[in-house]
Amino acid sequence: MCFSFVSIDVGLYITPALSFIPCSSITFVLCVLSPVRPQICLVNPERRSSLRVLGVSGLLDYSKSLKMSAGIIYEESVSYVDENLMKPLSVKQEEIIKDETLDFQENQKEPESSKLSHGTVQKNEYYSDIMVHSEFTNSVSCGSELPRTHTAHIETKTFQCPESAECLHTNSSLGNYRRVHVGDQMFACSKCGKCFRTKGKLTVHERNHTVEKPFVCSECDKCFKSNGELTSHERIHTGEKLFACSECEKCFGTNFNLTVHERIHTEEKPFACSECGKCFITMSKLTEHERIHTGETPYACSECEKCFRRKDELIKHKRIHTGEKPYACSECEKCFITKDKLTAHERIHTGEKPYACSECEKCFKTKGELTAHERIHTGEKPYACSECEKCFRTKGELTAHERIHTGEKPFACSECGKCFISKGKLTIHERIHTGQKPFVCSECGKCFRSNVALSIHERTHTGEKPFECYECGKCFISKGNLTEHERIHTGETPYACSECGKCFRTKGELTAHERIHTGEKPFACSECEKCFILKSYLTKHERIHTGEKRFACSECEKCFRTKGELTIHERIHTGEKPFACSECEKCFRTKCKLTVHERHHTGEKPFACSECEKCFRTKCELTAHERIHTGQKPFECYECGKCFISKGNLTEHERIHTGEKPFVCSECEKCFRTKGELTAHERIHTGQKPFGCSECKKCFRTKGKLTAHERIHSSIHSH
Repeated sequence: MCFSFVSIDVGLYITPALSFIPCSSITFVLCVLSPVRPQICLVNPERRSSLRVLGVSGLLDYSKSLKMSAGIIYEESVSYVDENLMKPLSVKQEEIIKDETLDFQENQKEPESSKLSHGTVQKNEYYSDIMVHSEFTNSVSCGSELPRTHTAHIETKTFQCPESAECLHTNSSLGNYRRVHVGDQMFACSKCGKCFRTKGKLTVHERNHTVEKPFVCSECDKCFKSNGELTSHERIHTGEKLFACSECEKCFGTNFNLTVHERIHTEEKPFACSECGKCFITMSKLTEHERIHTGETPYACSECEKCFRRKDELIKHKRIHTGEKPYACSECEKCFITKDKLTAHERIHTGEKPYACSECEKCFKTKGELTAHERIHTGEKPYACSECEKCFRTKGELTAHERIHTGEKPFACSECGKCFISKGKLTIHERIHTGQKPFVCSECGKCFRSNVALSIHERTHTGEKPFECYECGKCFISKGNLTEHERIHTGETPYACSECGKCFRTKGELTAHERIHTGEKPFACSECEKCFILKSYLTKHERIHTGEKRFACSECEKCFRTKGELTIHERIHTGEKPFACSECEKCFRTKCKLTVHERHHTGEKPFACSECEKCFRTKCELTAHERIHTGQKPFECYECGKCFISKGNLTEHERIHTGEKPFVCSECEKCFRTKGELTAHERIHTGQKPFGCSECKKCFRTKGKLTAHERIHSSIHSH
């Protein structure tokens, strides 16, 4: 049966035997007398201790005396009540009483006691929904007329919501549930106007404004706004995880966390964004997502005033200022500011790559790396630079790029003070000082400082060249090489020397050039201690000592120390001369030869001898000339032992022994040992005489003949 109770001055208390017990301003309810689960639920919890001290028999006697004093006939038909009341409460029932009492305290406001005359019954809107029930009488109600079922078992939910047919244990719970169902929020915050369905939730919310945190953890002294938050927190210390997932058996400290987790298995995402329709498993995730549309960043750093969409982002950011790295790797003891970064790092040790690309099946350690990789297939570049509108696949790439415009280089090397635009570049640079090369090629065992350098190297084994030039179709193993190549077509030289203003296509070329001004030669040979401005120059030089010639010509099988030397040599067979003089349109096989040739037109001789101040167009000419002063002749003929000051002179001499004459005249097919002899011979066919005497203006085909002629004038002048 069902009853409704009210607060009265001298009111009526209805027993299961339908006898009336007068109560003197007692704000409590004795309810649910069941042979299965009898329990006492107090409207006023402060009265619980007095009821327990009074005892069940005392309570009955007290009820009888109240009825007798009111002049009401008392019927002794309470055997069922006696039988059930005299049974002691179990521990579980005591816990239920405690839980319902606490819930009631948080969700109801205590009303003032009504003062009514004897025998008057008044409805109270807070307590009128508190019902009792039993299976052996009809329903009697002074308050709510909501539909309900009839049962004596307490676990049956007896109060039914008319909107959803959901059943609940108590009419009080039904009231709260109906507010959820119909969206009714009765309790409004006086500060921000936010509304809540229960008084308890409002009270907890108001502590956001007052910053009150009355619940303190006895372990770490951390404070919380509600007892529920404290209880959840304490489980961190105890390690207690009461709530287990029925699918994967993973355990959680709170029922809420379990509920959210279960949505992973069910794929339920009940919270949808009204802007883009994207769905989320929690309301908090939706709120964070909506800030992308609104641009709201409510969490500001007190140090640098940078703002964030989420509280956890702010907490992580603050660790940059404090230097706190609370998450340590158990393998190498490296520390991280977030748990996620530690987890990703640990996969380096385990080799785990749980995220696989659906297009190419390449695997990655983190979801973020996979997302960035997938944009290679889709071509998506969602991050655009506000300065130059260049687009990037990741936020990190954009941030690093923007520092090119601002000139900001926030990451400084502790060894040499050199600064970098990204943490990654600094880390790679620091390995120069430490000598660390953690990335090893599985084919040849060669080690590299960065994973990118290893990936590029591996393409030399596979032959893969994924980056193609749209102008000429030439392919490259790296994006950087392609970018440098494209500047040949565009003529772009973005790197300018601050000393002489000369511009270069690549940063490496500029760096090497700047060492000409500074005289820096950081790369030293371990054999002869000769120093070089570039690592590649040192590598080439070292092959002189080792005799290594890795690059062989496919036509004549001649071998060379460098790829560049082989490429130049192959142009002899193909006849290719890609470098043309803008003045006379003469073409050359190498850029270097064109540069030297252009100095004929300009008259530039930038290399001066320190002994006699004679100037030369090329460094090689100067070096050969300086050996005249020093007497050094380092190049010896293996046939006759004769020595020469230059490698070229030795080569020409060796052709005397071999009889080789590789230079053929295109007119008469006469052959010559040297290029100079062929050039002089061709002037017979062309009639060209480029060497003129300054005295008599007579012209000659060769410099030697002019020199011999000038001696005639000098001998005449001497006489």
